[in-house]
Amino acid sequence: MSEGLYSMEAKNFDKTLDLKKVKPYGDTMNDGKVQLSFTLPVPAGAEAVEAAKQLIKKMGFENPLVVFSQELTPGFTFFNCYGNLTYTVNYSDINVPKVDSKVMSMDDTDTYIQENVGRPLVVVGASTGTDAHTVGIDAIMNMKGYAGHYGLERYKMFEAHNLGSQVPNEEFLARAIEMHADALLVSQTVTQKDVHIKNLTNLIELMEAEGLRDKMIVVCGGPRVSHELAKELGYDAGFGMNTYADDVGSYVAEEYVKRHPKK
Repeated sequence: MSEGLYSMEAKNFDKTLDLKKVKPYGDTMNDGKVQLSFTLPVPAGAEAVEAAKQLIKKMGFENPLVVFSQELTPGFTFFNCYGNLTYTVNYSDINVPKVDSKVMSMDDTDTYIQENVGRPLVVVGASTGTDAHTVGIDAIMNMKGYAGHYGLERYKMFEAHNLGSQVPNEEFLARAIEMHADALLVSQTVTQKDVHIKNLTNLIELMEAEGLRDKMIVVCGGPRVSHELAKELGYDAGFGMNTYADDVGSYVAEEYVKRHPKK
């Protein structure tokens, strides 16, 4: 296909897009095609396939198709399905709360702290409560970082303390006080039955009871953490998927300077 022909077809293709009525795209614009998978607590068979189709219809899909089903264990069946979603969303009206900070590189963040604070900021992080997963807090804190983004331990102007996993909130807060922390970083990976919400809420309650909430910057992160949720729970900021030490470090530095402007 020549470049000119491709450009013409792309232009015609884009004409059908209505940001006030956005729906999934599969083969053609607005066809609503979606692939979804789920497990039903029923034995494999024709009845199970029909149950899956009926559920897909109730979700708002047309032309439901079960392309694969497999018994996981007696009484449980897994499905891969396709359908055409009938619902749309008004993309133009969407407003997602986001962390208000300029993301800086490691060197720029160090320079910013040196010029505006004059000393390293003390950051204490951990996977708190019963959460035994350290992949999140390690990605942000450890020197090697993650995906080419160095962790806060490598920054010259952060004194970073990674306390690891399964740290009770009481112990986490006590260590933070002992180290004169400027900021707390809480990682939550386990989210079954909303245990992350309960644990995150408990930490804020402990800080408020001790009169410490306004004396430290408190940040949380994890696969099911959003900035909006973090704010609702009483945190200063929340970082979810596809965020790195650059994002967290920049925010902590800028937020600290906002709270402690030079006189």
